[in-house]
Amino acid sequence: MAAFILFEDESHYDLQPFTFSRPIYQLRSGIFTLLEKWQKSLPTEIYTSTAKHLKEIFGKLPQTGEEDYIWINGKFGPSPTLLDNIKEIDPDSFICNEAGEILIARTGKLEDSAPLSKENFLNKGLKEYQISYEGLAIRQLSDIFRLNREFIIRDFELAVKTETSSSIDDPYTRVYGKDNLFIGEGASVRSAIINAEDGPIYIGKQAKIQEGSIILNAHCIGENSTVSAGAKLRGDSSFGPWVKVGGEVGNSVIMGYTNKGHDGYLGNSVLGYWCNLGADSNTSNLKNNYSNIKVWHYPSNTYKDTGLQFHGLIMGDHSKCGINTMFNTGTVVGLSANIYGGNFPPKFIPSFAWGGSEGFQTYNLLKAFETATRVMKRRKVDLTVPDKKLMTHIFEQTRIFRNWGD
Repeated sequence: MAAFILFEDESHYDLQPFTFSRPIYQLRSGIFTLLEKWQKSLPTEIYTSTAKHLKEIFGKLPQTGEEDYIWINGKFGPSPTLLDNIKEIDPDSFICNEAGEILIARTGKLEDSAPLSKENFLNKGLKEYQISYEGLAIRQLSDIFRLNREFIIRDFELAVKTETSSSIDDPYTRVYGKDNLFIGEGASVRSAIINAEDGPIYIGKQAKIQEGSIILNAHCIGENSTVSAGAKLRGDSSFGPWVKVGGEVGNSVIMGYTNKGHDGYLGNSVLGYWCNLGADSNTSNLKNNYSNIKVWHYPSNTYKDTGLQFHGLIMGDHSKCGINTMFNTGTVVGLSANIYGGNFPPKFIPSFAWGGSEGFQTYNLLKAFETATRVMKRRKVDLTVPDKKLMTHIFEQTRIFRNWGD
């Protein structure tokens, strides 16, 4: 039997800062990460290939001597078309879409360092096939929230096939569209308004929906997450495991283990893991002149037009901000930054930055380890030696963006 392996292409760089600290297929859009979607769609173990600095934590290649490999581009979500092509793909061949993106390849054993590129496959004598296929794929930062609704709808179908929904026994909770609502085991809902008429709502195991919460349209409330009392969650947002969310949120994704528990607006935004937004922090997602929003693009080292009118905050893992922080449209924050003070901070804040609108200094790496250790222990998770090695690598990799010096 062939071994199935998710791999990354050049979009890995377009998705920084999130892909500084994890592969594309570990990103969440919808109810599940891309990896989890494939694990639920294929009846076999899924292996993973990733960048060198991420291999110790996220890489998992076959160790059995298997020499029939099916490589799947990890930025694509599963679909009937891709699943059919996986079943039918010939040995020593690969399939591209009309844009030239590799969708699937079937090879013999490759060297671990061999680039999974069209050029390399052709040089090795693999036969190329092309199909007309767009599909749902995470190619750039805005795709994470922009495609979230469609991913929720697809993931909901996967979830109800493999999981059993509980019921809400609270007489003070009002539900609209109950056939579109999934309640995980042990979830608690109290005095809430839940409207799933215009999109499915998934509430994970042991999640808590506190009194006075309003949840509208497509949503995922992840396992062990908490929706704070009085929260106003407008459509098409996803919150991974152990997230605290409150205030007003619209069309945003919070990957997991992050706190945005207080009042304040978050719209068309993506927050990574282990982040924290201080009370009454707000994100702008629309410019006053309604023009397109530009965001920082790491590969080109400049701001890039997204073509979108709505684009809020992008915040990498372990970053945090103080109370009343105001983020401009399209602000991009790297990994392990600490932001505080009045006025709007810059629209691009590098990794390991400490400061605000009046200037930044470098966040000492050992201090960053100490903070991450304390934060993670609150969720009974350890900051491991490989985690520290990865953070150290990112610290060095992003040094060039800290133009005030280290």
